[in-house]
Amino acid sequence: MLVVQKYGGSSVGDLDRIRVVADRCARRRRAGDDLVVVVSAMAGQTDHLISMANELVTTSQSESDGQWISSARVGDNAHQRELSQLMSTGEKVSAALLSMALNEAGCPAASLVGHQLGLRTDRQFTNARITGIEQSQVRRELDKGRVVVCAGFQGLDPEGNITTLGRGGSDTSAVAMAVAIGADVCEILTDVDGVYTTDPRVVSDARKIPRICYEEMIELASLGTKVLQIRSVEFAMKYGVAVHVRSSLNTNEGTMIVPEDESMEKVVVRGVALDRSEAKVTVTNCPDVPGTVAKLFGVLGRAGVVVDMIIQNASRSRRTDVTFTVPRADLTSSVEQLSQIDFIADDAEVGVLSDPEISKISIVGVGMRSHTGVAARAFEALANEGINVQMVSTSEIKVSVVVAAKYGELALRALHDAFGLAEAPRGADGG
Repeated sequence: MLVVQKYGGSSVGDLDRIRVVADRCARRRRAGDDLVVVVSAMAGQTDHLISMANELVTTSQSESDGQWISSARVGDNAHQRELSQLMSTGEKVSAALLSMALNEAGCPAASLVGHQLGLRTDRQFTNARITGIEQSQVRRELDKGRVVVCAGFQGLDPEGNITTLGRGGSDTSAVAMAVAIGADVCEILTDVDGVYTTDPRVVSDARKIPRICYEEMIELASLGTKVLQIRSVEFAMKYGVAVHVRSSLNTNEGTMIVPEDESMEKVVVRGVALDRSEAKVTVTNCPDVPGTVAKLFGVLGRAGVVVDMIIQNASRSRRTDVTFTVPRADLTSSVEQLSQIDFIADDAEVGVLSDPEISKISIVGVGMRSHTGVAARAFEALANEGINVQMVSTSEIKVSVVVAAKYGELALRALHDAFGLAEAPRGADGG
């Protein structure tokens, strides 16, 4: 069997853990599997590198050309190029150390980095997207009977510059490599042993999900479940790669992420997610005329602010309120941008209100497509706990609500209980 494995930063966090990973990989290779291993930087290393870069830029501003430093900090290509060069070194260190540990354990291995991997990307240095993989060198190393250890998170742009794939990019590297070499499975090994019905740190009886479809996993990942990077699941879904999320600390079966099948619709709700990273903004007394909403969100779009849930209230005397959520980190800049908009309609004053103290709770499941009353059941569960719903958003397989931050965990538990997620669903595999 041809297997791609990916180990995260905590799994290769120090030399002892690297030895444990090497032992695991060596046993898998001796069992007869061909193995390609993608590694992240050691835990905390990427943050340390970015911190050094920021300190250097800050320190240098008074000593060099302040104009260049200022523009570099907001995305100057020269700065972003060097930042990618810097950040890519963390994965190179992990790959070389793991390869050394494997060879020391008597398991032939070779590490490959950026230019050797043949992973091609676009020109977005620190948030690049994969355009293709030339896997010939990986194949040559496999043909020699070696475990191939790949530095994740990096590739080359059309000019041969090193690029990095953004946070969690090693997951995407691993899935892309699995696609390129036709692997039978891509295993994502981390410090958790699978995908759970909700965060087990908040809900003690959360249950591990044996199988989940790509669409459900994408929704949960986008809603705060940090087991997998969203782009990696999108890549897997596009090319039909089976992904197995499992622990690097034991050999237990984890969660298989696979295409949807008919049995999956029998489970109405697969999981519940809590997201504390958003804030609410209300623009009051807006002119209820064509172009107003476009002006609001055009300003935010140009400022790079991602808007999530949106509600526009019913018009009253040609005026309306528009409420939406943004990342909490962008709240201050969003309010500043919106406060500068000049609405030329009449002399009524437009106001901008904000509330950072909210939580978003979402239920997700492909079974919602074929079951009625799901939203009503969710709202009833929240009402029984005295929780007021401020905003609602729905899709074909998701219902999200915004509540006051202090009720976030209570709402999570209420919805988890309401849909019986602590109990194994009927069926042999929980699918």
